[in-house]
Amino acid sequence: MLPKLPEKTRQASQLEWQVSVESNIQKEEFSYAYLQAIASAAGCAFLRTTTPLDQVGVDAIITGVGARGSRGFPQLYVQVKCTSRDLLDEDSVRYPLRVKNYEELRNERQYPPLILVVVLVPENVDDWLSQSSEELCLHHGGYWLSLAGEPATPNQETLTVSLPRKNLLTVKAMTCIMQRISRGENL
Repeated sequence: MLPKLPEKTRQASQLEWQVSVESNIQKEEFSYAYLQAIASAAGCAFLRTTTPLDQVGVDAIITGVGARGSRGFPQLYVQVKCTSRDLLDEDSVRYPLRVKNYEELRNERQYPPLILVVVLVPENVDDWLSQSSEELCLHHGGYWLSLAGEPATPNQETLTVSLPRKNLLTVKAMTCIMQRISRGENL
């Protein structure tokens, strides 16, 4: 058993640790946790990919482990982004996507299909989740979009994509996506 640190030392250690975690890394980790929570609740397996797949735009693989479809167990590749910027308008989330990522996502012959998920979080990290003995709430949410078949862009750096607000990534949405994949339907 480790010796107990004095209260002041414990508080200082916690503060130093919090300060040392870079904001973009926290957002990335939170977005994976969000995806894993949705996938798990939908009865799917979640796998975070390794660097070689990450380099070609695949951050996570979600596999439906229920019923087999015409192509076996349905699989979904996911490219995930996380931001605290205010990107919501009345109908969509307008996300500035790097052209490299856009090109990876627009391949219409990609199998398993590859979708973009943009997870929105509050500006203040302390507001990202709330917890009690009754519930764990992740704030705000993620939106998904398939860019398969979209045209090439003349842009060199970024392209703003619009993710419809109706495409909130929920357990029900994940279930529907996996059912569509198992039937061989386009997303």
